[in-house]
Amino acid sequence: MKTTPLTHRHIALGAKMAEFAGYNMPISYTSIKEEHQAVRNGVGVFDVTHMGEFVLRGKDALALVQKVTTNDASKLNIGDVQYSCMPNLNGGIVDDLLVYRLPEDYCSEGEQAFLLVVNASNMEKDWNWISENNTFDVQMINISDRTGLLAVQGPKATEVLQKLTDIDLSAIKYYNFVKGKFAGFDNVLISATGYTGAGGFEIYANDLDTEAIWDAIFEAGKSYDIKPIGLGARDTLRLEMGFCLYGNDIDDTTSPIEAGLGWITKLNKGAFNSSEAIANHKANGTDRKLVGFVVNDRRVPRHDYLIEDASGNVIGKVTSGTSSPSLEIPIGMGYVATPFTKEGSEIFISTGGKKMQATVTKPPFYKG
Repeated sequence: MKTTPLTHRHIALGAKMAEFAGYNMPISYTSIKEEHQAVRNGVGVFDVTHMGEFVLRGKDALALVQKVTTNDASKLNIGDVQYSCMPNLNGGIVDDLLVYRLPEDYCSEGEQAFLLVVNASNMEKDWNWISENNTFDVQMINISDRTGLLAVQGPKATEVLQKLTDIDLSAIKYYNFVKGKFAGFDNVLISATGYTGAGGFEIYANDLDTEAIWDAIFEAGKSYDIKPIGLGARDTLRLEMGFCLYGNDIDDTTSPIEAGLGWITKLNKGAFNSSEAIANHKANGTDRKLVGFVVNDRRVPRHDYLIEDASGNVIGKVTSGTSSPSLEIPIGMGYVATPFTKEGSEIFISTGGKKMQATVTKPPFYKG
């Protein structure tokens, strides 16, 4: 099992550790609910060094990114970040990812450079997929093993991190980044992104500097009651916002259109992998769609529970579910037959012998 530069820190803090995507990762330190609320109301720090990072650079770097992703990377200026997904050749999703347009010092004159941040569980698969599609003059560099990544999230994140840099963090717009000096280290990427809906930044640095940066952030956040946060709260936070989790809500068999990701699928940018199939899905509709729902019960919907209509006919399946720490009600997402996707539709979650009545609800569940 792999470790991050901070694994010993998590263990020393008493974290409940478990294998995730091949890494020994902290699931929680105190309780998921407590950590969740720390991020919603204050500031928390996630070690997400397990994520994958690939640099693509060359005169055809944009062409490769355009071929393998659904969003339109030609719209990116240096310092911009874009949420996107990589389709396979059958209309499904290889992975969802972030695409960064890197500064000119990452490449030679006349070239462009991009950073692709991918899910840890898909790192090898994604690298192989992009490599297979690299019929261009593009250099690919896997920097995953030498990149540390911390997500500092919550409404107090800016105040805490501002103590560690001369960069005006309040001037960094959502889904933009700045490269500069942070916590005494040069060439750090500070990105106004995250997976929580609570605001904050993601910090990319040399993996050898990650421990010192972690310590500096916690020292700066002492008076803000800063907390370390595990993957358990990361999941409840993202689900309250209706953000997809690869392997649960999207996978190689789900279309971006049925997953509600049409907004990152730019069919007018030109041909890309599966663009014809996805265009057909958009034009003619799909048999099922991903929806959010609120359960009118105290029980929690679990992954793979069947979803039924009022007559007991199976109309879909739960992909994600939890008890919302912010709302104190069970919420979830799942694919249902298209006639049942209208907001307010009544559906039933089957737990085997019992059923829970639920109402289709458009995410985000938590409005802030």
